[in-house]
Amino acid sequence: MSDPRKNRPRTPEDNDLSRRDFVALSVATGLAATMRPADAALAITETDISIETPDGTCDAAFVHPQTGAHPGVLIWADAFGLRPAMREMGRRLAGEGFAVLVPNPFYRIAKAPLFETAANVDFGDPATRAKLGPLMGSINAAGAVEKDAAVYVAFLDAQPQVDRKRGIGTQGYCMGGALVMRTAAAVPDRIGAGASFHGGGLVTDRPDSPHLLAARIRARMYFGVAATDDQRQPDAKDKLRAAFVAAKVPAEIEVYPARHGWCVPDMPTEAGTPIYSAPDAERAWGKLLALYRTALA
Repeated sequence: MSDPRKNRPRTPEDNDLSRRDFVALSVATGLAATMRPADAALAITETDISIETPDGTCDAAFVHPQTGAHPGVLIWADAFGLRPAMREMGRRLAGEGFAVLVPNPFYRIAKAPLFETAANVDFGDPATRAKLGPLMGSINAAGAVEKDAAVYVAFLDAQPQVDRKRGIGTQGYCMGGALVMRTAAAVPDRIGAGASFHGGGLVTDRPDSPHLLAARIRARMYFGVAATDDQRQPDAKDKLRAAFVAAKVPAEIEVYPARHGWCVPDMPTEAGTPIYSAPDAERAWGKLLALYRTALA
C-alpha cells in the first residue's frame, strides 16, 4: 500500500519520528545496504565540472550511475578539500546508486587539489596551519555555505541523473560536519538526510553555533562523533541531542572508539598511531547508507 504522505507537503509532524523508530529503520536498512558485494557496484561515470556561484566558479566532481535517475548527494570535504580520497568516496557512493556532487570548498581561493593527500601532512607544522587558516575561513565566512548550498542543490536538481522526486542527502567530514548542518538549514525543502562524521565546531558558545539551527532543519540526521572529540568536549553530544529533540527532528548521535578523522582513508599517522580506522569507517559507511536509503525514499 502506498504511503499517502508522499503526495502532500511535509509538515513538522512528519519529523516527529522517535529516535527508537529511526534507529530501528536504520539498522534494518543498513544490514541490506552493507551487503552489496564489491563486484555488484553499479557502473558509474565521473565528470569534472565547473559551477557558477555568486562568488566565482567552483570546480567539482560529479559522479553518478551510468543509467537511470537517482537521489542526489552533496559531499562536504574536510579541511584538505577535494582530492583523490574524496573523489573515491564519491565513486563508491555512486556505485551504490546515488548521483554525487563533490565540490571544491575552497574555490574562492584556488582550484583543487590544494592537497593531493593528507597522508603526509604534519598537523603541528606552522606552515600547514598558515595554509589551512585562509582556506577554512573562505568557506566559513558569513553566508558562504548558504550561498553555495543553494547553488549545489540547484545543480543537482537540474541533472537528468538526479531523481527530483526524492530528497537530497549531504554528508561531511571534520569541518564538513558543520557545513552539512548549515546546508540542511539553508535548503530544508530539498535536503532529506544529513550525516556528520567527526564533525568539528558543531556546538560552540557563539550565537551562530550550528546546533542552534536544529529548528530550521527538516532532514533526518546522523552524527558520528570521534572518541577523542568527545573527550575534549563531553557535553557537545548532549547539547546537540537536546537541540534536535526540542526541534522534533530525528537525529541519531553515536560516539565511535576512534580518533578525529577516522573515516578518511588518506589521514596521516599521528604520534605513531594511524588516524584512519577501517573497521570504524566501514561501520560509519553502513550507517550512512542506511540513513540515505531510509530518509531519501
